[in-house]
Amino acid sequence: MNEAIRPEPVELSTRMPLQLSVVVPTFNERDNVVALYRKLSAALAGIAWEVIYVDDNSPDGTTNVVRNLAASDPRVRCIRRVGRRGLSGACIEGVLASSAPCAAVMDADLQHDETRLPQMLALLESGAADLVVGSRYIEGGSADSFDKQRAGFSMLATSVAKKLLRVEIADPMSGFFMIRRDRFEQLASELSTQGFKILLDVIATARGKLRITEIPFTFGSRLHGESKLDSMVALDFLGLVLAKLTRDAVSLRFLLFALVGSVGVVVHFVGLLVALDALQWPFPHSQAFGAVLAMTSNFLLNNFLTYRDQRLKGFGILRGLLVFYMVCSVGLLANVGVAFSVYDQEPIWWLAGAAGALMGVVWNYAVSSLFVWRRR
Repeated sequence: MNEAIRPEPVELSTRMPLQLSVVVPTFNERDNVVALYRKLSAALAGIAWEVIYVDDNSPDGTTNVVRNLAASDPRVRCIRRVGRRGLSGACIEGVLASSAPCAAVMDADLQHDETRLPQMLALLESGAADLVVGSRYIEGGSADSFDKQRAGFSMLATSVAKKLLRVEIADPMSGFFMIRRDRFEQLASELSTQGFKILLDVIATARGKLRITEIPFTFGSRLHGESKLDSMVALDFLGLVLAKLTRDAVSLRFLLFALVGSVGVVVHFVGLLVALDALQWPFPHSQAFGAVLAMTSNFLLNNFLTYRDQRLKGFGILRGLLVFYMVCSVGLLANVGVAFSVYDQEPIWWLAGAAGALMGVVWNYAVSSLFVWRRR
Protein backbone atom coordinates (compact mmCIF):
# COMPACT_ATOMS: atom_id res chain seq x y z
CA MET A 1 0.00 0.00 0.00
CA ASN A 2 2.87 2.38 0.84
CA GLU A 3 4.34 1.83 -2.63
CA ALA A 4 1.01 2.75 -4.20
CA ILE A 5 0.83 6.14 -2.53
CA ARG A 6 4.51 7.08 -2.68
CA PRO A 7 4.94 10.01 -5.10
CA GLU A 8 7.57 9.96 -7.80
CA PRO A 9 10.63 12.18 -7.18
CA VAL A 10 10.22 15.70 -8.52
CA GLU A 11 12.56 18.60 -9.06
CA LEU A 12 11.19 21.86 -7.68
CA SER A 13 12.14 25.30 -8.91
CA THR A 14 12.43 27.91 -6.21
CA ARG A 15 12.72 30.77 -8.70
CA MET A 16 9.62 30.46 -10.84
CA PRO A 17 6.61 32.36 -9.47
CA LEU A 18 3.54 30.19 -9.07
CA GLN A 19 1.37 30.22 -12.20
CA LEU A 20 -1.48 27.81 -11.54
CA SER A 21 -3.43 26.37 -8.61
CA VAL A 22 -5.46 23.24 -9.36
CA VAL A 23 -8.40 22.84 -6.97
CA VAL A 24 -9.71 19.29 -6.58
CA PRO A 25 -12.77 18.67 -4.33
CA THR A 26 -12.75 15.16 -2.90
CA PHE A 27 -14.93 12.76 -0.96
CA ASN A 28 -13.86 9.11 -0.71
CA GLU A 29 -11.29 9.48 -3.48
CA ARG A 30 -8.23 7.84 -1.88
CA ASP A 31 -7.70 5.54 -4.89
CA ASN A 32 -7.62 8.49 -7.31
CA VAL A 33 -5.48 11.02 -5.44
CA VAL A 34 -2.03 9.75 -6.43
CA ALA A 35 -3.07 8.90 -9.98
CA LEU A 36 -4.32 12.45 -10.53
CA TYR A 37 -1.18 13.91 -8.95
CA ARG A 38 1.01 11.96 -11.38
CA LYS A 39 -1.11 13.02 -14.35
CA LEU A 40 -0.82 16.67 -13.28
CA SER A 41 2.95 16.32 -12.87
CA ALA A 42 3.24 15.07 -16.44
CA ALA A 43 0.78 17.52 -17.99
CA LEU A 44 2.16 20.61 -16.24
CA ALA A 45 5.88 20.03 -16.83
CA GLY A 46 7.58 23.41 -17.13
CA ILE A 47 4.73 25.21 -15.33
CA ALA A 48 4.91 26.36 -11.70
CA TRP A 49 1.81 24.78 -10.17
CA GLU A 50 0.22 23.55 -6.99
CA VAL A 51 -2.70 21.22 -6.34
CA ILE A 52 -5.16 21.79 -3.49
CA TYR A 53 -7.25 18.79 -2.51
CA VAL A 54 -10.34 20.01 -0.60
CA ASP A 55 -11.67 17.00 1.26
CA ASP A 56 -15.04 16.81 3.01
CA ASN A 57 -13.71 14.65 5.86
CA SER A 58 -13.76 11.43 3.82
CA PRO A 59 -14.12 8.29 5.96
CA ASP A 60 -11.92 6.32 3.53
CA GLY A 61 -8.74 8.18 4.56
CA THR A 62 -8.41 10.42 1.51
CA THR A 63 -6.75 13.13 3.62
CA ASN A 64 -4.06 10.72 4.81
CA VAL A 65 -3.10 9.92 1.23
CA VAL A 66 -2.94 13.64 0.38
CA ARG A 67 -0.79 14.36 3.44
CA ASN A 68 1.66 11.64 2.44
CA LEU A 69 1.98 13.34 -0.92
CA ALA A 70 2.36 16.77 0.67
CA ALA A 71 5.17 15.49 2.93
CA SER A 72 7.23 14.75 -0.19
CA ASP A 73 6.07 17.54 -2.49
CA PRO A 74 5.19 21.02 -1.15
CA ARG A 75 3.16 21.66 -4.30
CA VAL A 76 0.48 19.42 -2.77
CA ARG A 77 -1.86 20.95 -0.20
CA CYS A 78 -4.83 19.59 1.73
CA ILE A 79 -7.86 21.40 3.13
CA ARG A 80 -9.94 19.12 5.34
CA ARG A 81 -13.47 20.39 5.91
CA VAL A 82 -15.31 19.17 8.99
CA GLY A 83 -19.03 19.77 9.55
CA ARG A 84 -19.80 20.94 6.04
CA ARG A 85 -20.27 19.24 2.70
CA GLY A 86 -20.85 20.14 -0.92
CA LEU A 87 -18.85 20.37 -4.12
CA SER A 88 -19.54 24.05 -4.75
CA GLY A 89 -18.50 25.07 -1.25
CA ALA A 90 -15.32 23.00 -1.54
CA CYS A 91 -14.44 24.67 -4.85
CA ILE A 92 -15.00 28.14 -3.41
CA GLU A 93 -12.81 27.46 -0.37
CA GLY A 94 -10.11 25.91 -2.53
CA VAL A 95 -9.90 28.78 -5.00
CA LEU A 96 -9.88 31.37 -2.21
CA ALA A 97 -7.06 29.47 -0.50
CA SER A 98 -5.01 29.26 -3.70
CA SER A 99 -1.76 31.16 -4.22
CA ALA A 100 -1.49 31.44 -7.99
CA PRO A 101 -3.08 34.14 -10.18
CA CYS A 102 -4.99 31.43 -12.08
CA ALA A 103 -7.04 28.61 -10.57
CA ALA A 104 -8.41 25.49 -12.25
CA VAL A 105 -11.24 23.37 -10.90
CA MET A 106 -11.44 19.71 -11.81
CA ASP A 107 -12.76 16.46 -10.34
CA ALA A 108 -10.60 13.86 -8.65
CA ASP A 109 -12.20 10.99 -10.55
CA LEU A 110 -9.89 11.27 -13.60
CA GLN A 111 -12.80 12.08 -15.92
CA HIS A 112 -11.46 15.52 -16.79
CA ASP A 113 -8.60 15.88 -19.27
CA GLU A 114 -5.61 17.36 -17.43
CA THR A 115 -3.66 17.67 -20.71
CA ARG A 116 -5.90 20.66 -21.57
CA LEU A 117 -4.65 22.66 -18.58
CA PRO A 118 -1.60 24.24 -20.31
CA GLN A 119 -3.81 25.49 -23.17
CA MET A 120 -6.32 26.90 -20.69
CA LEU A 121 -3.55 28.62 -18.72
CA ALA A 122 -2.06 30.13 -21.89
CA LEU A 123 -5.41 31.71 -22.76
CA LEU A 124 -5.68 33.32 -19.32
CA GLU A 125 -2.08 34.48 -19.16
CA SER A 126 -2.30 36.02 -22.64
CA GLY A 127 -5.30 38.10 -21.55
CA ALA A 128 -7.56 36.46 -24.15
CA ALA A 129 -10.04 35.32 -21.49
CA ASP A 130 -11.00 35.62 -17.82
CA LEU A 131 -12.56 32.16 -17.73
CA VAL A 132 -11.77 29.10 -19.84
CA VAL A 133 -14.28 26.23 -19.84
CA GLY A 134 -13.59 22.65 -20.79
CA SER A 135 -16.60 21.91 -22.98
CA ARG A 136 -18.13 18.58 -23.93
CA TYR A 137 -20.59 20.11 -26.36
CA ILE A 138 -18.47 21.96 -28.90
CA GLU A 139 -16.67 20.48 -31.89
CA GLY A 140 -13.95 18.16 -30.68
CA GLY A 141 -15.58 17.55 -27.29
CA SER A 142 -17.46 14.47 -26.17
CA ALA A 143 -19.63 13.15 -23.32
CA ASP A 144 -20.11 9.66 -24.73
CA SER A 145 -19.25 8.12 -21.35
CA PHE A 146 -22.53 9.44 -19.88
CA ASP A 147 -25.36 7.01 -19.31
CA LYS A 148 -28.74 7.96 -20.78
CA GLN A 149 -30.12 9.41 -17.54
CA ARG A 150 -27.12 11.65 -16.86
CA ALA A 151 -26.86 12.71 -20.50
CA GLY A 152 -30.55 13.63 -20.52
CA PHE A 153 -30.31 15.69 -17.35
CA SER A 154 -27.16 17.45 -18.57
CA MET A 155 -28.77 18.49 -21.86
CA LEU A 156 -32.01 19.59 -20.16
CA ALA A 157 -30.16 21.62 -17.53
CA THR A 158 -27.99 23.23 -20.21
CA SER A 159 -31.10 24.25 -22.16
CA VAL A 160 -32.80 25.69 -19.06
CA ALA A 161 -29.65 27.62 -18.05
CA LYS A 162 -29.33 29.16 -21.51
CA LYS A 163 -32.98 30.24 -21.73
CA LEU A 164 -33.68 31.40 -18.19
CA LEU A 165 -30.29 32.71 -17.09
CA ARG A 166 -29.19 33.84 -20.56
CA VAL A 167 -25.98 31.88 -20.34
CA GLU A 168 -24.46 31.82 -23.79
CA ILE A 169 -21.78 29.13 -23.62
CA ALA A 170 -22.33 25.58 -24.90
CA ASP A 171 -21.52 23.73 -21.66
CA PRO A 172 -22.43 25.74 -18.53
CA MET A 173 -22.81 22.48 -16.58
CA SER A 174 -19.15 21.56 -16.99
CA GLY A 175 -17.14 20.93 -13.83
CA PHE A 176 -13.80 21.56 -15.58
CA PHE A 177 -12.72 25.18 -15.90
CA MET A 178 -9.98 27.68 -15.15
CA ILE A 179 -10.45 31.28 -13.99
CA ARG A 180 -8.35 34.26 -13.00
CA ARG A 181 -8.33 34.25 -9.23
CA ASP A 182 -8.88 38.00 -8.91
CA ARG A 183 -12.08 37.75 -10.95
CA PHE A 184 -13.28 34.80 -8.88
CA GLU A 185 -12.65 36.72 -5.65
CA GLN A 186 -14.87 39.55 -6.93
CA LEU A 187 -17.76 37.06 -7.28
CA ALA A 188 -17.11 34.76 -4.32
CA SER A 189 -19.37 36.48 -1.77
CA GLU A 190 -22.40 36.03 -4.07
CA LEU A 191 -21.83 32.34 -4.88
CA SER A 192 -23.84 29.53 -3.34
CA THR A 193 -21.92 27.00 -1.26
CA GLN A 194 -24.57 24.36 -1.94
CA GLY A 195 -25.02 22.16 -4.94
CA PHE A 196 -22.74 20.94 -7.70
CA LYS A 197 -22.91 23.50 -10.48
CA ILE A 198 -20.27 26.01 -9.44
CA LEU A 199 -19.45 27.04 -13.03
CA LEU A 200 -23.07 27.94 -13.81
CA ASP A 201 -23.19 29.94 -10.58
CA VAL A 202 -19.99 31.83 -11.50
CA ILE A 203 -21.25 32.71 -14.99
CA ALA A 204 -24.75 33.70 -13.82
CA THR A 205 -23.35 35.81 -10.98
CA ALA A 206 -20.92 37.61 -13.31
CA ARG A 207 -23.87 38.70 -15.51
CA GLY A 208 -21.87 38.96 -18.71
CA LYS A 209 -18.80 40.64 -17.21
CA LEU A 210 -16.45 37.69 -17.78
CA ARG A 211 -14.69 37.05 -21.08
CA ILE A 212 -15.29 33.34 -21.60
CA THR A 213 -13.59 30.91 -23.97
CA GLU A 214 -14.49 27.26 -24.42
CA ILE A 215 -12.09 24.51 -25.46
CA PRO A 216 -13.14 20.93 -26.25
CA PHE A 217 -12.36 17.93 -24.08
CA THR A 218 -13.53 14.34 -23.89
CA PHE A 219 -15.28 13.41 -20.65
CA GLY A 220 -13.75 10.13 -19.49
CA SER A 221 -15.02 7.21 -17.43
CA ARG A 222 -14.58 7.01 -13.66
CA LEU A 223 -11.96 4.41 -12.69
CA HIS A 224 -12.48 4.21 -8.91
CA GLY A 225 -15.17 5.19 -6.39
CA GLU A 226 -18.72 6.35 -6.99
CA SER A 227 -20.22 9.49 -8.47
CA LYS A 228 -21.11 12.25 -5.97
CA LEU A 229 -24.17 13.27 -8.00
CA ASP A 230 -27.11 12.06 -5.93
CA SER A 231 -30.83 12.28 -6.63
CA MET A 232 -30.92 15.79 -5.16
CA VAL A 233 -28.80 17.38 -7.90
CA ALA A 234 -31.92 18.33 -9.91
CA LEU A 235 -33.37 20.12 -6.88
CA ASP A 236 -30.06 21.89 -6.31
CA PHE A 237 -30.05 23.02 -9.92
CA LEU A 238 -33.63 24.30 -9.78
CA GLY A 239 -32.90 26.21 -6.58
CA LEU A 240 -29.79 27.76 -8.09
CA VAL A 241 -31.73 28.92 -11.17
CA LEU A 242 -34.47 30.47 -9.02
CA ALA A 243 -31.92 32.18 -6.78
CA LYS A 244 -30.16 33.73 -9.77
CA LEU A 245 -33.43 34.81 -11.35
CA THR A 246 -34.16 36.79 -8.16
CA ARG A 247 -30.66 38.33 -8.27
CA ASP A 248 -29.76 36.35 -5.13
CA ALA A 249 -32.48 38.10 -3.13
CA VAL A 250 -33.43 34.63 -1.89
CA SER A 251 -30.79 32.01 -1.13
CA LEU A 252 -30.93 28.45 -2.39
CA ARG A 253 -31.15 27.15 1.17
CA PHE A 254 -34.06 29.48 1.99
CA LEU A 255 -35.90 28.34 -1.13
CA LEU A 256 -35.54 24.72 -0.06
CA PHE A 257 -36.64 25.61 3.48
CA ALA A 258 -39.74 27.37 2.14
CA LEU A 259 -40.51 24.44 -0.16
CA VAL A 260 -40.35 22.05 2.78
CA GLY A 261 -42.60 24.42 4.73
CA SER A 262 -45.18 24.22 1.94
CA VAL A 263 -45.14 20.45 2.20
CA GLY A 264 -45.63 20.87 5.95
CA VAL A 265 -48.85 22.80 5.36
CA VAL A 266 -50.26 19.86 3.41
CA VAL A 267 -49.12 17.42 6.12
CA HIS A 268 -50.78 19.63 8.76
CA PHE A 269 -54.15 19.60 7.03
CA VAL A 270 -53.99 15.86 6.34
CA GLY A 271 -53.20 15.21 10.02
CA LEU A 272 -56.00 17.55 11.11
CA LEU A 273 -58.49 15.82 8.84
CA VAL A 274 -57.49 12.33 10.01
CA ALA A 275 -57.73 13.32 13.68
CA LEU A 276 -61.14 14.95 13.23
CA ASP A 277 -62.81 12.37 10.98
CA ALA A 278 -61.09 9.07 11.67
CA LEU A 279 -60.08 9.48 15.30
CA GLN A 280 -63.02 11.70 16.28
CA TRP A 281 -60.79 13.95 18.39
CA PRO A 282 -61.90 17.44 19.50
CA PHE A 283 -60.65 20.26 17.29
CA PRO A 284 -57.96 21.58 19.70
CA HIS A 285 -56.43 18.11 20.03
CA SER A 286 -56.67 17.55 16.28
CA GLN A 287 -55.06 20.92 15.54
CA ALA A 288 -52.19 20.16 17.92
CA PHE A 289 -51.74 16.72 16.33
CA GLY A 290 -51.58 18.25 12.85
CA ALA A 291 -49.10 20.91 13.99
CA VAL A 292 -46.75 18.40 15.64
CA LEU A 293 -46.99 16.11 12.61
CA ALA A 294 -46.15 19.03 10.29
CA MET A 295 -43.20 20.19 12.44
CA THR A 296 -41.83 16.65 12.56
CA SER A 297 -42.08 16.19 8.80
CA ASN A 298 -40.53 19.61 8.23
CA PHE A 299 -37.60 18.75 10.48
CA LEU A 300 -36.94 15.41 8.79
CA LEU A 301 -37.20 16.86 5.28
CA ASN A 302 -34.99 19.83 6.14
CA ASN A 303 -32.42 17.51 7.68
CA PHE A 304 -32.48 15.37 4.53
CA LEU A 305 -32.70 18.13 1.90
CA THR A 306 -32.11 21.69 3.02
CA TYR A 307 -29.28 21.03 5.46
CA ARG A 308 -27.93 17.78 4.10
CA ASP A 309 -24.39 19.23 4.12
CA GLN A 310 -24.85 19.68 7.90
CA ARG A 311 -27.09 16.66 8.40
CA LEU A 312 -27.75 15.68 12.01
CA LYS A 313 -27.12 12.05 12.92
CA GLY A 314 -27.55 9.77 15.91
CA PHE A 315 -28.52 11.49 19.13
CA GLY A 316 -28.18 14.84 17.36
CA ILE A 317 -31.42 14.12 15.49
CA LEU A 318 -33.44 13.92 18.72
CA ARG A 319 -31.80 17.02 20.18
CA GLY A 320 -32.32 18.88 16.91
CA LEU A 321 -35.97 17.83 16.72
CA LEU A 322 -36.70 19.15 20.22
CA VAL A 323 -35.00 22.47 19.43
CA PHE A 324 -36.91 22.63 16.14
CA TYR A 325 -40.20 22.20 18.02
CA MET A 326 -39.31 25.18 20.21
CA VAL A 327 -38.22 27.28 17.25
CA CYS A 328 -41.42 26.56 15.33
CA SER A 329 -43.58 27.26 18.39
CA VAL A 330 -42.14 30.76 18.62
CA GLY A 331 -42.50 31.07 14.85
CA LEU A 332 -46.19 30.21 15.18
CA LEU A 333 -46.65 33.07 17.68
CA ALA A 334 -44.86 35.42 15.29
CA ASN A 335 -47.08 34.16 12.46
CA VAL A 336 -50.31 34.82 14.40
CA GLY A 337 -49.11 38.18 15.75
CA VAL A 338 -48.20 39.56 12.33
CA ALA A 339 -51.40 38.19 10.78
CA PHE A 340 -53.59 39.92 13.40
CA SER A 341 -51.64 43.16 13.01
CA VAL A 342 -52.08 43.16 9.22
CA TYR A 343 -55.76 42.21 9.52
CA ASP A 344 -56.40 45.14 11.86
CA GLN A 345 -54.97 47.50 9.27
CA GLU A 346 -56.53 45.86 6.21
CA PRO A 347 -59.22 43.20 6.89
CA ILE A 348 -58.33 40.94 3.97
CA TRP A 349 -57.96 37.41 5.29
CA TRP A 350 -55.61 36.06 2.59
CA LEU A 351 -53.27 39.07 2.84
CA ALA A 352 -53.09 38.77 6.62
CA GLY A 353 -52.55 35.02 6.37
CA ALA A 354 -49.79 35.39 3.79
CA ALA A 355 -48.02 38.05 5.86
CA GLY A 356 -48.16 35.84 8.94
CA ALA A 357 -46.93 32.79 7.04
CA LEU A 358 -44.02 34.77 5.57
CA MET A 359 -43.04 36.03 8.99
CA GLY A 360 -43.21 32.50 10.37
CA VAL A 361 -41.02 30.94 7.68
CA VAL A 362 -38.41 33.73 7.91
CA TRP A 363 -38.24 33.35 11.69
CA ASN A 364 -38.05 29.56 11.54
CA TYR A 365 -35.35 29.65 8.86
CA ALA A 366 -33.17 32.21 10.65
CA VAL A 367 -33.38 30.62 14.08
CA SER A 368 -33.10 27.05 12.78
CA SER A 369 -29.86 27.96 11.02
CA LEU A 370 -28.51 29.34 14.29
CA PHE A 371 -29.63 26.70 16.76
CA VAL A 372 -30.69 23.51 14.98
CA TRP A 373 -28.29 23.14 12.06
CA ARG A 374 -25.54 25.44 13.24
CA ARG A 375 -22.09 24.82 11.78
CA ARG A 376 -19.75 22.92 14.03
